[in-house]
Amino acid sequence: MRSRKGLLHAVSAFVLTVALVAPFSASVSAADGAGPLDASKMPASLRARVSGLADLALSGQSGGVAAANRPAAFFPRSDECNISRGDNIKVNQNCLNVSDPDLQGRAQAQNETGVAVDPNNSQHIVTSYNDYRRGDGTCGTSYSLDGGETWNDSTVPNGFTRGNAGNIQHGTTSGEHNSFGFPREYWQGGGDTSVAWDSRGNAYLSCQIFNRGQPTSANPDASSGFVVFRSTQNNGASWDFTGRYVIVDDNVDGKSSNVALEDKQYMTIDNKASSPFRDRIYVTWTEFTAVSGYIYESFSNDYGQTFSPKVLVSPATTNSLCPISVTPGAGCDNNQFSQPFTAPDGTLYVVWDNYNTTTGPVLDNGNDDPGADTAAGGAAASAAPVAKDNHAQVLVAKSTDGGMTFSAPIKVADYFELPDCPAYQGGQDPGRSCVPEKGANMNSVFRAANYPSGAVDPHNSSQLVVSFGSYISKQSNETNGCVPQGFSGFGQPLYAGVKTAGACNNKIVISTSSNAGASFTGTTADVRTLPTVTGLGAEDKTDQWFQWLAFTPGGKVLVAAYDRAFGDDETSGASDMVVSSASNLSSLNFSTKRVTSHSMPVPTQFPDAQGASLFWGDYGAVAAAGEDAVPVWSDTRDADVFVCPGTAVPGTPPALCSATEPNGLQANDQDIFVDKIDVRGDNR
Repeated sequence: MRSRKGLLHAVSAFVLTVALVAPFSASVSAADGAGPLDASKMPASLRARVSGLADLALSGQSGGVAAANRPAAFFPRSDECNISRGDNIKVNQNCLNVSDPDLQGRAQAQNETGVAVDPNNSQHIVTSYNDYRRGDGTCGTSYSLDGGETWNDSTVPNGFTRGNAGNIQHGTTSGEHNSFGFPREYWQGGGDTSVAWDSRGNAYLSCQIFNRGQPTSANPDASSGFVVFRSTQNNGASWDFTGRYVIVDDNVDGKSSNVALEDKQYMTIDNKASSPFRDRIYVTWTEFTAVSGYIYESFSNDYGQTFSPKVLVSPATTNSLCPISVTPGAGCDNNQFSQPFTAPDGTLYVVWDNYNTTTGPVLDNGNDDPGADTAAGGAAASAAPVAKDNHAQVLVAKSTDGGMTFSAPIKVADYFELPDCPAYQGGQDPGRSCVPEKGANMNSVFRAANYPSGAVDPHNSSQLVVSFGSYISKQSNETNGCVPQGFSGFGQPLYAGVKTAGACNNKIVISTSSNAGASFTGTTADVRTLPTVTGLGAEDKTDQWFQWLAFTPGGKVLVAAYDRAFGDDETSGASDMVVSSASNLSSLNFSTKRVTSHSMPVPTQFPDAQGASLFWGDYGAVAAAGEDAVPVWSDTRDADVFVCPGTAVPGTPPALCSATEPNGLQANDQDIFVDKIDVRGDNR
């Protein structure tokens, strides 16, 4: 691709003020009463696990209501449409919609990416993402037929689905395959996408669908679920209609007593021609009720036309891996962030996060803990902190019969979640973890989580590699001042050293199995001893997050992640995209390349009252096109634009301005970007 060269835009600004978006909505459905449950009544340990998309999408507020302050000065400007930044290519091909200042992000943002490459033609690439162009979130897709050099958008026809076909739970008739009672079910929003290809040149999209219910809209319908769309022989340029249900919960009247929140699905396809389950589609997800969050799986063996009844993956009975259940005796009942992946021999693996490991939360706001000091710089108290364990774990289960049954889970590794956001960032984003920058700034408050991503060596079905984030690792631990401090009242972890440079920093950690998942290097080892994806010296003391993992056809491991190893990223909260690769699965010495041509500023769309973004998606993406890495990410380097105050009034035509948030950040957009990175010479 082209040489990297930054684009600078000189713009003036005006100050925006918006109201804080409520972190949890009354629209999240319950399983223990008549009607939707206020999610604040869920146990904090469960409430903290609802995905960022569901949290934002089901929120009863869409942004602030305060009027924007008039600017001191402004300059009319134009929106950037199809922009490339050096080798970084813009994927979504729209020009930016101009939204009201109190609705930043709505009708504008794209985030939370997926990517897949046609196994028969590496020039064919399809991407997916949360797409807010229509105002509400929906499932967005784009495709390339030239290896990612140029892109076109495609439209997902997810406005309605059939009301009487597929796995409809709690509908008007009995049985698993029942009905909404009407010919059609219309949907208000969507997202949490993933994409994959079968072995015969068809692309597929997995899309979460939901209705907000009351009081967000007049419509009481609070149904939610997942559908899969197939792009039949046209490489993602269009999608077959209607989408097919994986599972959906019928709550049309908003009062059903058994309805769950179906959340955070992910899809894979066994596209190995020699597999006994060739072209079988697998989708896994979390089903939240008021008292549990279990992992389920469903499969299709007819190219996505129909899907099987759901199969429980996470055990629901007492077991040694999950000693602290939300409900006594309910086993591993607090889970999130599942991902299915397959081996060349047809074995299906599902990896996920589990939180039934330690007692919590500590019912306080964290301010009595040394690590929760919200003063400038986040300096720790003078007394040395006493460690209070708050680890979670990554588990994996496998199926050798095409997703019909699953083994008991195996521990991949322990890990430590990102810190409670309000404890370290001046009370911002309550109920969520985030990636706090170091020092006095408190602008990095977008919700984030440490999730796993796994893959199998294409030449060895017994060799599995799983990556995951961890706030405690061999570079970030007690020896350099990062000390676990239990949990906040929101159910999120606390640490000493969060705001101290050189102390806490999030790492991407690797755990491997050489015996088809019977055990992993992290099963019994301390996470503080496991290898990390740090191919640059500057990464040792800086944050990495939102990672994804893939293998190249030649057997090289790829990991893409957001990174703060460049410039002043670690203190400003800016970030870059990097790709790391390793050829030797024994040593796992990674070589890392910077992908972004220059750093991305802290996101500002979906802002809180200070102008800091609360949502930048929940995960990233990478795939292999031959021996090239193809990372796809949400990028904030384009400015957001608004109608200039004092224009669009009688006698003064409308003009466009950029804006400055109350916290001093220039308002920015969220676009999808891609690059192709040659890793052939990286033989570490």
